[in-house]
Amino acid sequence: MQGVLTGFAVIAVVIGVGYLIGRRGHLGENGREVLTKLAFHVASPALLFTTLARADLSVIFSSRLLVTAMSTAVAAGIFVAVGAGRHWGVGRTTIGALCSSYVNSGNLGIPIAVYVLGDASLVAPVLLFQLVGVTPVALTILDMSGEGEKGPLRRRLLAPLRNPIAVGSLAGVAVSAAGLRIPGPVLDPLTLIGNMSVPAVLLAFGISLCGSTMPGRGPDRHLVLLSVALKSVGQPLVAWTLAAGVFGLHGARLLDVVVTSALPAAQNLFTYASSYAVGERLARDSILLSTVASVPVLVVVAAVLG
Repeated sequence: MQGVLTGFAVIAVVIGVGYLIGRRGHLGENGREVLTKLAFHVASPALLFTTLARADLSVIFSSRLLVTAMSTAVAAGIFVAVGAGRHWGVGRTTIGALCSSYVNSGNLGIPIAVYVLGDASLVAPVLLFQLVGVTPVALTILDMSGEGEKGPLRRRLLAPLRNPIAVGSLAGVAVSAAGLRIPGPVLDPLTLIGNMSVPAVLLAFGISLCGSTMPGRGPDRHLVLLSVALKSVGQPLVAWTLAAGVFGLHGARLLDVVVTSALPAAQNLFTYASSYAVGERLARDSILLSTVASVPVLVVVAAVLG
């Protein structure tokens, strides 16, 4: 229980600092854009590369990953189906599907895994699946739905190779799979740069809250409410059902899967939305509301299954 509250408190403080920076105008009018570009093009690729280059890829072959993949597909699939029926557009539907299923396994998942589950490595399958599987696919769709859609087929097929997030992730996996050991003088600068990623994302998110209206309102309110409902309630319920009913998980293993599935939408989704200039309000409101809603959900999950 304490771990849940601690994880949220850390994030809330950094977002609050970003809000104050925005209110006082310390970074100027383009402060949020600069932080977003820094995170997307430099810090996040470095963080993903250094994380995955040292990861044990054997964790991907587990029942926990199957539950994660299936619950992610169900939550995202429901949003995509509704979005297609309502003609919400490829870009906004993609961002909404991510907000419905892409959990905050890094800056929130790690502290909660430490304090609630007792092992930070338990979020590794989710982290790897999202970075290696979900992120390249989603960003490729966003690439192809924008300028790339009008370009030649070769340009569209090579879209993942032009995306810094996807490149960093896939390069890290390649290094780990090959068993290569990166020398300290090479890895240390990348680690230092990567450490800017989470603070930059959270600060940019806090700045974006300045002057904004209450979340869950405006033209995207239906998309926001659907994504929050799927992320906060739908995905953990699907994960619980699959883990217990299909894969026979129980005890600590069941708790691990449900807790990671109940984590809120990741802050870096706002970075993706901002970088592609699509669904920014949708991403910001979904992240904020799902973060608030996940507190009681995680408390209940920890109390029932813990």
